[in-house]
Amino acid sequence: MRATIMYGAGDVRVEQVPDARLIQPTDALVVVTRAAICGSDLWPYKKMPQTDGGRRMGHEFIGRVEAIGSEVSTLKVGDLVAAPFAWSDGTCIFCQQGLHTSCLHGGFWGGTELDGGQGEAVRVPQADGTLVALPVGPDHALMPSLLTLTDVMATGHHAARSAQVAKGRIAAVVGDGAVGLCGVIAAKRLGAEQIILLGRHPARIALARAFGATDIVSERGDEAIARVMALTGGLGAHSVLECVGTDQATATAISVARPGGAVGRVGVPQEALMAAALSSFMKNVTIAGGPAPARAYIEELLPDVLEGRIEPGRVFDWTGGLDQVPTGYKAMNDREAIKAMISF
Repeated sequence: MRATIMYGAGDVRVEQVPDARLIQPTDALVVVTRAAICGSDLWPYKKMPQTDGGRRMGHEFIGRVEAIGSEVSTLKVGDLVAAPFAWSDGTCIFCQQGLHTSCLHGGFWGGTELDGGQGEAVRVPQADGTLVALPVGPDHALMPSLLTLTDVMATGHHAARSAQVAKGRIAAVVGDGAVGLCGVIAAKRLGAEQIILLGRHPARIALARAFGATDIVSERGDEAIARVMALTGGLGAHSVLECVGTDQATATAISVARPGGAVGRVGVPQEALMAAALSSFMKNVTIAGGPAPARAYIEELLPDVLEGRIEPGRVFDWTGGLDQVPTGYKAMNDREAIKAMISF
């Protein structure tokens, strides 16, 4: 079968690899019908040292169950399923707490050992605990929005939950990528009264406004902080969604949070130490977040997608086949696309 392999910064190839197959009785074999390129995939695309063997890529996918192991009981061959970006057993102490990304028997797609979602098929470990059956066909018009539930919409929702967004609150969203835009959707869905997006790209700003952003801050650094403070009566936002992961984004997020506010961090941190630690301490700001337990959120968000109350699939503005994946990476890296979808 064919799959995407990254060998180093800017070096993405689609190559023949061994066919995915069942290994454990708890496995399912899924033939991929839709996949995506994630903003977090761009970090190794920018910085990964050159390697001989490379690493398999992709952690957002939907597909059809081709085969199941003897111990799989909740799925059947032919089911269309969504795969969250981490696999999990659904039964360990952390899964039971809704923290599937810390599953004692789980893990993440791709790398050097597992199949990645940007390929023709995937062996899914712990299939019962991981996969969510979808009540639609593979060509349904809502497929782009359903695909976002495997990562970016769930991650935006996790940012909003971690930032304690609630009815009547002021929310600020740092970052206008796909996760930040989904964070706007999540903040509106949870009842935020004012939603401030910190971003500067016209197409993304237009989409943010369509999703419910009430204010746009295009400045950066101290100017951005001053602008948010002006928009919040000098107090700052109750809830801040940090959706980038850089030092500047983290410092800005903490700086625009009001005393006693909360910051939900879902941008993968790019530095070892957290920026603005003293500021957060002095303001009693709660800092929470991390990799989103998408499996815990898919079933909560699914009805809103199916019934058209939210449309996160609008973040996809580039679509191509598997052979075009390297072009999709470049388009996202060059800011020519918000998010790329791969159609099989």
